[in-house]
Amino acid sequence: MTQHFLTRRSLAAAFTALALSLAAAAPAQAQLQLRIGGGAFQPLPIAVVDFAGDPSLGTLMSSVVTNNLRRSGYFSPLEKARFPEAPSFDAAPNFEKWRGTGIQALVTGRVGRDAGGKLKVEFRLWDVTSGQQVTGQQYGTDPGNARRAGHLISDVVYTKITGIGGYFDSRVAFVDESGPKERRRKRLMVMDQDGANVRALTSGDVSVVAPRYSPAGQDIAFMTQASGQQPKVQMIDLESGTRQTVGSFDSMSTSPRFSPDGRRLVMSVQQGGNADIVTVDIASKAQHPVTQGLAIDTSPTYSPDGGQIVFESDRGGSQQIYVMGADGGNPHRISFGEGSASQPAWSPKGELIAFTRQRKGGFAICVMKPDGSGERVLTEGFHNEGPTFAPNGQYVMFFRDPGGQGGGKLYMVDITGKVENPVPTPSFASDPTWSPLLAGR
Repeated sequence: MTQHFLTRRSLAAAFTALALSLAAAAPAQAQLQLRIGGGAFQPLPIAVVDFAGDPSLGTLMSSVVTNNLRRSGYFSPLEKARFPEAPSFDAAPNFEKWRGTGIQALVTGRVGRDAGGKLKVEFRLWDVTSGQQVTGQQYGTDPGNARRAGHLISDVVYTKITGIGGYFDSRVAFVDESGPKERRRKRLMVMDQDGANVRALTSGDVSVVAPRYSPAGQDIAFMTQASGQQPKVQMIDLESGTRQTVGSFDSMSTSPRFSPDGRRLVMSVQQGGNADIVTVDIASKAQHPVTQGLAIDTSPTYSPDGGQIVFESDRGGSQQIYVMGADGGNPHRISFGEGSASQPAWSPKGELIAFTRQRKGGFAICVMKPDGSGERVLTEGFHNEGPTFAPNGQYVMFFRDPGGQGGGKLYMVDITGKVENPVPTPSFASDPTWSPLLAGR
């Protein structure tokens, strides 16, 4: 079977964009805003009408945008049965009618094909209260990118209203689990962040765990183990589908994470009864020890600027989270309180570290500042693990296993802890990792 892989670079080049405006509708002056956090929060009422033009593509486009906005937790889309009109894309809507529905924002659009068969997608975002156009854009792309056009539109709408960068035009890699619990088949899969366009990257002949996207968006590192062999770290190139082993170790290597520039991997390597953190230059294959001691150091993750590494270690008697310089200097503990702390993940902007806290027989997904202050629980329950940040740093994806003969499922929660939603997958799933944005901003 032939597989086609698209890199971040080629994805960014797949679209052309133009700004759109109506002469009678000047851009709104920052009136349409949604404040996230603080006290009582209510999602913003919005309507996304079916895009005019090609009926099937128009319905697809509006459904992608509506689903994205709803799942973000920050918007409350109006049901189609309550739409007061089907507005023309080339004219201003009847704002009085739309105000009667209680919405504050309206998205209209049009989709069709040009003479060369290329897809042409246009949309406008309206401030219903002020009766002004907030923004409008036109995209040109191949017909196969229709859903991605919907994600790009969703990102623009989300950012214009919340002031927060988008995340819809991204993907998630995860471990797909099938079969009896004691003999699970674990394959590496990738999908759009909303669960669409799922495809397998490995066949399941060997178990795969702990995948991590490169910040460059082209490679995924993961740990794999064949029967009777030591676990080892491998990489898969999303453009070609080729795989390679990273590092030449006689013992188990686990928990790979990329450096911010995508040129190195940091991982944990077993040393007798202990585990040390090691970096591997992907091009030269050079290996460099970062920690050496009588402890189990694992789950290393670079800070966004590459200057620090957060990791988990039992050097203090229980598994806790530490931060050190990228060269191993000045390691210091940052997690305190009840129970153990593990699986740290640095946010894209560097202001938060997400992690798993185990206490009282349960597992919580938490965040704290890099100095260990401001810890708060986002969600907790029987078994929650594997946090990974969205490209905008506003959401954390993780997996939840209810126990028994069932299996894990993916969920996402925002950093306020007020929004939590399941993430659809074909079967049981674990170990999610969120990609960067596919298209450059």
